[in-house]
Amino acid sequence: MDSWNIRNMRNICGGDPEGKIVMLMDFTKRPGDVADPWYTGNFEATWRDVLEGCQALLDRLAKGCD
Repeated sequence: MDSWNIRNMRNICGGDPEGKIVMLMDFTKRPGDVADPWYTGNFEATWRDVLEGCQALLDRLAKGCD
């Protein structure tokens, strides 16, 4: 997900007063956009970003269940 997606989701949802719309990479140590292969053609970088983001999200969820 990138900043453009966030803006669109906030517009569609009428804002985000509870702060529930976040980017996947925000769960990692390097917040920001997921690499976009549409522009770079680098699907490996996108895969690494998504994997790292999902692992970090799952870690956060697991800690919340303790």
